[in-house]
Amino acid sequence: MPLPLINPRDLEFQLYEVLGAESLTARARYVDHSRETFDAVIATARQIAEMHLLPHRHDSDAHEPYVHDGRVVTPEAVGLGVRAMADAGFIAATHDYDVGGMQLPHVIATAALLWCDAANIATSSYAMLAAGVANLVASFGSPAQRAMYLEPLLTGRFLGTMALTEADAGSSLADLRTAATPAGDTFPPGSFRITGTKMWISGGEHEMSDNIVHMVLARLADAPPGVRGISLMLVPRYRQNADGTTVRNGVQLGGLIHKMGWRGTTSTILNFGEAEPCIGQLVGEPHRGLTYMFQMMNEARIGVGRAGTAMAYAAYRHALDYARTRRQGRLPGEKDPLRPPVAIIEHPDVRRMLLAQKAMVEGALALILECAHLVDLETTTSSDAERDEASALLEVLTPIAKAWPGEAGQESISLAMQTLGGYGFAREYPIEQFYRDNRLNPIHEGTNGVQALDLLGRKVRQDGGAGFRALLTRMHVTANLASAHEQPALAALGRQSRDANTRLERVTAALLASSSEGGEPARALANASAYLDLVSRTVVAWLWLRQAVVASRALGHAVTDDERAFYQGKLQTATYWFRWELPRTVQLAELLERADATPFEMQDAWF
Repeated sequence: MPLPLINPRDLEFQLYEVLGAESLTARARYVDHSRETFDAVIATARQIAEMHLLPHRHDSDAHEPYVHDGRVVTPEAVGLGVRAMADAGFIAATHDYDVGGMQLPHVIATAALLWCDAANIATSSYAMLAAGVANLVASFGSPAQRAMYLEPLLTGRFLGTMALTEADAGSSLADLRTAATPAGDTFPPGSFRITGTKMWISGGEHEMSDNIVHMVLARLADAPPGVRGISLMLVPRYRQNADGTTVRNGVQLGGLIHKMGWRGTTSTILNFGEAEPCIGQLVGEPHRGLTYMFQMMNEARIGVGRAGTAMAYAAYRHALDYARTRRQGRLPGEKDPLRPPVAIIEHPDVRRMLLAQKAMVEGALALILECAHLVDLETTTSSDAERDEASALLEVLTPIAKAWPGEAGQESISLAMQTLGGYGFAREYPIEQFYRDNRLNPIHEGTNGVQALDLLGRKVRQDGGAGFRALLTRMHVTANLASAHEQPALAALGRQSRDANTRLERVTAALLASSSEGGEPARALANASAYLDLVSRTVVAWLWLRQAVVASRALGHAVTDDERAFYQGKLQTATYWFRWELPRTVQLAELLERADATPFEMQDAWF
């Protein structure tokens, strides 16, 4: 049996004891489900991860895709792994029964997919791209588009991509040049000729599916400038003619990009309409493509956070197992050289590194599950107030959920590597691959710098600050609950959390006031990354405090040594976060409140 990539007990704790996910079965959409079906789905995902994804993780990394006779070759096991995920229903997991879905809560699907991401992110990403495209088709596609593409996407017969990035237009989508022009009478009504080049397109070319459905951002001839003039085009690798015949569409591989990590996922340059006609169909209304694509982008951003969480969690579990079994050295004070070496987990500095990893990965897990749970509340409630609050909270938390798990995950994986010493640097162990794979997460789907600008420049202001106020309210409720706790240690954490929340509120008000007074926008947003760090650490403190409150209550009823150890571990880790990690927000707050301009005022010529 492979070492668990995720701690099943932690997942159970966060799902059922903290979030109360079982209560979702009282909602009409999930009434057919139970705790038993939820657990069965997660168990199935674990089985697929361990049997169909984990065994080829190293091989697909060592033997990355290549081109042979004009075709992209990937290891056979990659396609079989994607097939296993699709056959188990994980692409369609949250969709309606009538389209082949399981109508699973998003929080349960997220918990299940954590196993797949932890086992092999490069393979699981193909399935998740297909899910994102299917969601777009389901939400915004025409009846004809849904009839033609939804079922094949949900069953994995078709896979998909999101084609946004161009050589001169990465995160700056206002500058994209890919064009869409009416195709004429030769092609089915509503068809457009697509011309342009996209790059960094994950899953853009391979032989693992019957078709690849590209969701392409392009401009119509009459498009207004900037992001308001972007339309969304559905562009298949193979298109169907008016007479029902299927032909290769004009989507050509321009090249494969060879990467540091995620090597098993093809990363492509795609040329549209270069040598032969490339025909696409408009999705939804003209010039609203970016609005539609934001659905997939936001899903992908939370998916990136989930991937960062999963990889860091798996690295931590490997480091913990290694520390418990690797015997080396003796404790300070032991003078007898004949005494056997101790397991390295007995060394204080190793414990420090493991505790830091536990704090980061279990905090990241709490964040990702919270976001998924909010999706369930938003989409299944009959209360307008609950829907609006969940939606507003999700808007604020999305850039944090995208950015922080990848950033903290990289630090955590680095500590895992340090725990193993030289073996951590060797390819014999998986830590170095986790390190390489995770490094992408702060970059793709909008860099963490872009997420910081989004948070400070837009999300905390949105709807008059409704989402930020709702977040502060939740954090204050937890802090007040803990502050009144009979356990002095927990009460102290509650007071510290209350102070941190107040500090965040004060800093945010000062930044918003400063930016509203006019002045240079670039200066006002220059320290956005520091603000993102401040918010993230404060939010994770809230999530750890919430876990501590639940663990403290449960500890009094625990009947086994293992259960008592689990809850005590939660309390100790929460204490670590508040004593070691949260205090960093004090310095961040000081920098932000005085609007320190040192980086902003640095000149090009001075470097």
